[in-house]
Amino acid sequence: MSQTLLSASNISHRFDYELFENINFSLDASCSTAIVGRSGCGKSTLLHIFSTFLKPTSGSVTLLGQDIYTLKESKIEQIRRYDIGIVFQFHYLFKGMSALENIQVASMLSGQEIDTKILEQLEIDMLINQKISELSGGQQQRVSLARVLSKKPKIIFADEPTGNLDKETAKLVMDVLLEYIKKENASLLLVTHDEEMAFRCNQSYRLEDKKLERIK
Repeated sequence: MSQTLLSASNISHRFDYELFENINFSLDASCSTAIVGRSGCGKSTLLHIFSTFLKPTSGSVTLLGQDIYTLKESKIEQIRRYDIGIVFQFHYLFKGMSALENIQVASMLSGQEIDTKILEQLEIDMLINQKISELSGGQQQRVSLARVLSKKPKIIFADEPTGNLDKETAKLVMDVLLEYIKKENASLLLVTHDEEMAFRCNQSYRLEDKKLERIK
């Protein structure tokens, strides 16, 4: 029986309007899941709720066996540092540092060694001594992904990670993500507008009209 790494119950969230309501969701180990939906439907907001960065208006999120929004901030920070990885559409790298130094930051914080095989898979092993400012946008995004994977997270939350990439690079990034979760018995939650990327996941959901419905 698969281990459930993430479980969300009756999640609702509102700003000055109701974004979504009564969402229930779970994510098992070794499972890749995509959430698709039109721009502005709340995909990224839902991902931020699942990944400890935004408390929902109502409902609960159990992450790795812990009800995260009842925890102290110090405990949540530990989960972020050691157990989960966040891949954003924009890389948020330290531009004054080399690619390797950026990856080392995450590796040192989590106590994990850098996996040189991942650098090779992402085709950045020959670029690691270059400054971030010297790299293309696609190369920077792959450095960002290597930084996340170097932590050996149990869950990867990816917010439009291929949104600014060409088709070939997007495929490469997705290949590496899917191989990682299989190898590490981890899980992937992907928010994307790319139906082709979503189809590659084990299961997919659509967020529409305030509801989350499984479509695969």
